[in-house]
Amino acid sequence: MAVKETTGRVTKRRVRTRANLLDAAFAVFAAKGFGRVSIEEVCEAAGYSRGAFYSNFDSLDELFFALYQQRADLIAEQVSGVLALDGPDLDVPDAVDRVTEVLLLDRDWLLVKTDFLVHAARAPAVAQSLLEHRARLRGAIADRLARARGHTELPAVLGDIEGAAHAVVAAYDGVTTQLLLDRDAEHARAWLKQLLTALLTDGSDTTE
Repeated sequence: MAVKETTGRVTKRRVRTRANLLDAAFAVFAAKGFGRVSIEEVCEAAGYSRGAFYSNFDSLDELFFALYQQRADLIAEQVSGVLALDGPDLDVPDAVDRVTEVLLLDRDWLLVKTDFLVHAARAPAVAQSLLEHRARLRGAIADRLARARGHTELPAVLGDIEGAAHAVVAAYDGVTTQLLLDRDAEHARAWLKQLLTALLTDGSDTTE
């Protein structure tokens, strides 16, 4: 019994340590950029030793991907959760409003995400993991649009459901790139709403 209780405490402590390391790494990566940060700096920011770091991660690459996956999964859940609210009848303009309200547009996250993209472009194995995540995100969007077929007509120019999902993700990528430069989150949400409404409808619904 005592062994089980001790094991439980160790497991909870390790989970907490891992979460604290991820939070600290996020702050340091956002401030300095991946490639300019050492394991020591992450440990110092989190208040842990190198031993604590290596008991959770083999390298900064592994930590970085865990951090990216954590945030990226949140975005996928936000999008798929919001799109599921309509049941079989997808009201595209209303769904676009909800998606743009909940989507993560935190500039620090976008800085970290951009660093990760550049890193992945130079590392094929990391790039493959990133591609798999983006495919899951597109799949969640495509699945919801597919279930709405018959209730909502998508513009023919998009080709098919998969084309529409690609367009949604591309619009998000473009808007967030602009946000990195001008730092205007309010304008980014408004512009994303306009883009998605135009992409997923005939563009006639442009009311604010």
